[in-house]
Amino acid sequence: MIALLFGVMYFMMIRPQQKRRREAERMQSTLGPGDEVVTIGGLYGTVTGVDDETVLLEVAPGVQTRYARPAIARVVSQAERPESTEATEATEDAETVKE
Repeated sequence: MIALLFGVMYFMMIRPQQKRRREAERMQSTLGPGDEVVTIGGLYGTVTGVDDETVLLEVAPGVQTRYARPAIARVVSQAERPESTEATEATEDAETVKE
């Protein structure tokens, strides 16, 4: 009976919380300049700079504030990101071979 109770608690409480935490960490690690985000306090802003532990947000033209990464609740819209340099180099090499 105790094992069944622990199993129910695991699948109803612990596992969903771990999943939400992993998703939040993944979202916070992919932040980049140009992303529009909302902080846990409800402040909307655009990411202008990213550090290991902090994010610099522009909340109004010319007004920038610094927040801890965990303070970012969600990303409203992501900025267009150029392809990685490795993919760009591979494309350039392929075009050189074709010519």
